[in-house]
Amino acid sequence: MSDLNLSDLKLERKECTHCGAVWMNGQHYWHTGAMGSDLDLAGLVCNNHGNSSCINPLKGTEGGDTWADRFVDLTNDFADLHKKMTDEYEKD
Repeated sequence: MSDLNLSDLKLERKECTHCGAVWMNGQHYWHTGAMGSDLDLAGLVCNNHGNSSCINPLKGTEGGDTWADRFVDLTNDFADLHKKMTDEYEKD
């Protein structure tokens, strides 16, 4: 009988029972399938809406993306877009 070469490949999946967030091999992924950030998840969800069943290792850590940050970005982007469109249509 010969020795088998075995790989170190592993697949570990964890899901938060509170919000449904998913980690694959320790990496958070958004529901879209995009790679996520534990810190952004904490700022957007866990720190405000998490409970004792939250499994995010960065729950309680300040930083990352927040809804307040996203609102500022949205407001600024909207103002820039509005100005661009107004300038464009006022040419006529």
